[in-house]
Amino acid sequence: MDINRRTAFKGIGAGTVALLGGVGSAAAKPPSEGDTIVDVAVAADDFNVLVDAVTQAGLVDALSGNRQLTVFAPTDEAFEALADELEVEVEDLLQLDNLEDILLYHVTNGRRNADSVINAPQIEMLNGEKIDVDGKMLNDGQAEIVATDIEASNGIIHVINGVLLP
Repeated sequence: MDINRRTAFKGIGAGTVALLGGVGSAAAKPPSEGDTIVDVAVAADDFNVLVDAVTQAGLVDALSGNRQLTVFAPTDEAFEALADELEVEVEDLLQLDNLEDILLYHVTNGRRNADSVINAPQIEMLNGEKIDVDGKMLNDGQAEIVATDIEASNGIIHVINGVLLP
């Protein structure tokens, strides 16, 4: 794991905790035992763009708190495919005006395991919109869940092969 990246995560935007409403204040207690969603993403090799996007959008604290969340995490390959589709560089995606909204479209309240997700027709996301679920397919094929139930102290991560766009 890149120590500089971890240090950057710890020092970013204490005010973002309030962004997700009900998360608490910047002085909230640290998550219970174990790695947070952010820690898991930083330690993995396939979420570098996601980690950079979360940092750029100022959502690190919100995804590191005590609040239980479920994250649908696009892989680096998913971000690269979106960049190719839009005919831009991956770095350009990190500068999108609606980056925060896009990222919040990948997060829902609560700790939702795979069975809870694939059996729900829709899931309300933190940006206020809903995604459609058809088994492991999300939003009519925008992404497919390719790995499930990755545990973190403050939630669950499901890996997806596409970037969901609100």
